[in-house]
Amino acid sequence: MYRVFSGMRPTGRLHLGHMAGALTNWIALQEDHECYYSIVDWHALMSDYADPSKLGHNTAEVLLDWLAVGLDPEKCAIFVQSHVKEHIELHLALSMIVPLGWLERNPTYKEQILNLQNKDLSTYGFLGYPVLMASDILVYKSHKVPVGEDQSAHLELSRETARRFNHFYGKGGEVFPEPEIVLTHYPKIPGTDGRKMSKSYGNSLDIADEIPVLDKKIRTMMTDPARERRTDRGEPEKCPVWDLHKFFNGDGEQRAELANGCRTAGIGCVDCKKALMVHVEKRMAPIQERRRGFEGRRAELDDILHEGARKARARASRTMDEVYEVLGMLKCKAATSHSC
Repeated sequence: MYRVFSGMRPTGRLHLGHMAGALTNWIALQEDHECYYSIVDWHALMSDYADPSKLGHNTAEVLLDWLAVGLDPEKCAIFVQSHVKEHIELHLALSMIVPLGWLERNPTYKEQILNLQNKDLSTYGFLGYPVLMASDILVYKSHKVPVGEDQSAHLELSRETARRFNHFYGKGGEVFPEPEIVLTHYPKIPGTDGRKMSKSYGNSLDIADEIPVLDKKIRTMMTDPARERRTDRGEPEKCPVWDLHKFFNGDGEQRAELANGCRTAGIGCVDCKKALMVHVEKRMAPIQERRRGFEGRRAELDDILHEGARKARARASRTMDEVYEVLGMLKCKAATSHSC
């Protein structure tokens, strides 16, 4: 049994990109691995520090989405990052050894600076995002990290950080294992405008969107730009709607017919979207029903987070005891070092 960690920022309701790009992996892994799944609220502050008023509400929304799609608190630890202080302790320790150049070359950092020009992201916290991500992963000595493809650069930095820490303090052994990335079979789910699906871009299809809302959004989705008219031939692999078919439409025969119809102009984009919605509704209706069932059950939701944090702290505190030891720090005289 391997240990697994992954997390998501609470920036609002989750979308189908989260579901396809990460959550499908999380659900599968919880069946036979020791899994820790965290709502990483400190990460949310790195870009939304100016107005944290919605942070608590957004955290609750993420929890509802996770439970709706199938994460099971009986099979995995579900918790809030700030409830396990060892994340921040290890973040500080790792920040001592991570070279500044590693962070400045991070492609995701450059992309976000370019695309989120309405926010001042010239902060230490935002530049150091990958260091905190590394601490999230390494504090559980995680072997596997299921993430979306866009996070692969951050995970590689986590691996490099583990190697660097082991080099300085491992004394010929290994303090941290180098975590392995686990990518989903559906790494690309574009938004309605063809770009990466993101709340920040205003192009998302949300897990909590009612079926009529999803239908309306999908009907307005960008398709293959070569199909300006109904009679124009298209190429499914260039169409954002086709990426949704890959995730929702498991009918290989129908997908082959739709692909052929697109390439020969035998069907139009409207026909393709109508066929897609049949599969979207079949998949999403039960998920949305489960989500509604959890809404309003505040005490039960709080208990899930409390128990998840308890499990996470039990593992993370053992890691930090070892980190303090290899760093040569004096032990606290209290019962445990973390009660000082």
